[in-house]
Amino acid sequence: MSMPPLRMQHWLLFVVIAIAFFAWGGWLMRSTGSVEPLPGMVQWQQRILAPMADGKLSLEQLNAIEGGELWLKPRLDGPQLVFRSELEASGQRWKLEAILVLSPHERTSLMAATGLKPTDPEQPLSSAMLGEMGQHALATLALRPEQPTAAEQITASFGPPRLRLQLNEGEGWVYPMQGLTAQIENDHVRLLHVVPKSTLTQ
Repeated sequence: MSMPPLRMQHWLLFVVIAIAFFAWGGWLMRSTGSVEPLPGMVQWQQRILAPMADGKLSLEQLNAIEGGELWLKPRLDGPQLVFRSELEASGQRWKLEAILVLSPHERTSLMAATGLKPTDPEQPLSSAMLGEMGQHALATLALRPEQPTAAEQITASFGPPRLRLQLNEGEGWVYPMQGLTAQIENDHVRLLHVVPKSTLTQ
C-alpha cells in the first residue's frame, strides 16, 4: 500500500522541528562549553599569587617579574609604600599594586626624610629606594583588569569560591587557601585582592 503524499503543512512542520532541534543543539553546546581560565594566571599563580599567599613574596622578587615604581603615600594613620606595575598576557592587561610591610620606625623615618605631611599627595620614589626596600615583604597585592573580564573565568582559574560575601557594590568571592578575594560586579571581575592566607584562615 502506497503512503499518501505529504502535504505542504507536513513539510513546514518538519522544517520547524529541524530548526528547533539545531537551535537547541547550539544552545546546549554553548551552555556546556568550557570557559577559558584567565590568561597568564597559571604562571602568575606560581610566581606571584602562591608566594604572596604563603607570605614569602618580597618587593625584589615582584619587581624582577615585572618592573615598576615605588610610591610614598602619606596617610593620617601612617604612610604607605606602594609598588605599582602592570601585567600582560594574551592582550589582557592588569594594573598591579602592592603595599609593603613597614615597621612604625620606618614609617616615621620616611615622613621625616621626605618632609611630607599626612595630607600631602603621594610622591614617586627613586629606583635607588626601590632597591633598598627590596627585601621587604608585602602586606597586600591587588590586580585590577583594564578590560572587561568575565566572572566565570575566576571559577575556571581557581574553582568555586569557599565563601561569597555581599559588598556595597557586588560580591566578594573568597578563596582562603589562596589568600584571594575577587570582587565581582555585574558578572565581571573588578579586582583581585591577595593577602597572606594566614590572615584569612585564622
